Amino acid sequence: MENPRQITTIQSAAILVSTIIGVGVLPLPLFAVRAGDAGAPLVTLLGMIVGFVGLALISVLGMRFPNQSIIQYSEDIIGKWLAAIGSLFIIAFFAVLTSLAAREFGEVVVTSVLKKTPLEVTVVVMLLLAAVSTRNNLTTFAYMHLFYFPFLIGPAILIVALSLKNADSINLLPIWGNNPQHMLPGILTVASLFQGSFILTIVIPAMSRPDKAMKASIGGMLIAGGLYVVIVVAAVGVFGAEEIKNLLWPTLELAKATSLPANVLERLDAAFLAVWVTAVFTTLFSSYYLTIRAICNLFRLKDQNMFSFFLLPIVFIMAMLPQNILQMYAIIEDVGRIGLFITIGYPGLLFILSLIRGKRGDHVGENPVEPIG
Repeated sequence: MENPRQITTIQSAAILVSTIIGVGVLPLPLFAVRAGDAGAPLVTLLGMIVGFVGLALISVLGMRFPNQSIIQYSEDIIGKWLAAIGSLFIIAFFAVLTSLAAREFGEVVVTSVLKKTPLEVTVVVMLLLAAVSTRNNLTTFAYMHLFYFPFLIGPAILIVALSLKNADSINLLPIWGNNPQHMLPGILTVASLFQGSFILTIVIPAMSRPDKAMKASIGGMLIAGGLYVVIVVAAVGVFGAEEIKNLLWPTLELAKATSLPANVLERLDAAFLAVWVTAVFTTLFSSYYLTIRAICNLFRLKDQNMFSFFLLPIVFIMAMLPQNILQMYAIIEDVGRIGLFITIGYPGLLFILSLIRGKRGDHVGENPVEPIG
């Protein structure tokens, strides 16, 4: 039998980074500016901290129950039936999150690149790619994320670094924004962009050192969250808060306004979109994988492959429900904020109850999880 504990701490951090950095990177500066104007970087930083709270709770729970995912150890903490309800909410939420990410990807592609291609085609192609990729075990899942990791981080850092030469520091003042009291909705919206980190709950049982889950969490959040903050700083510094409010995808416009030294490439938007497509795939891959893995854990099934394509039409139909881009982003913001009850509130409740009831899982090596796939 394959050793179920093969995922390293570095791989776990890479999974977190490539899952968090996804389709939401394009409208991120717009979400932050709407809430904080010039204080958008502060909004992003606070959103990152809120997102890390949920990730920290998942990490601590994973270290208490190193052989189980949240679907499994929730039954030990709150009972089978209450845990089943919580698990169904998790499955439904990440299925919706997958569909919205696929729809957002499709909207960007048909608006910016393939203008004559039907929206349905771009959405279904990306979902098919994610569905096929989920027919692998967790070890392969980790290797795929680690492979794509440098292709995501390297170009993104390069584009941001080059764009900063066009930034004006006056656009970033005042640091706390013009209306600090209106920041809370924006902070929650930005925090919702980090909800992909919930993938760690199925990664920890396959880690060779689950006791280092918090180390992987901190590393992953610092890289992904730091990149998000720097992107917002660059966008606000280059365009200014008022101009960003008129842009649908400020990060894409930032890439268009950036060039390589000596005009080797006058615009980097084409290269950026190539990197962004990879980021979307890794995010969709993780959310889709988490959904079908949670279903398997809930119903005690060994083979996840049967759900790879069963879930596809359901997710596709949900992806096509929004009538236009504006309605889509309104739904994304609402779903993201509500989802914080699932990704932060629910783990927080489980952690408190596990402390009160003195519940802990087996030590590593006792009753280890079996790899699925």
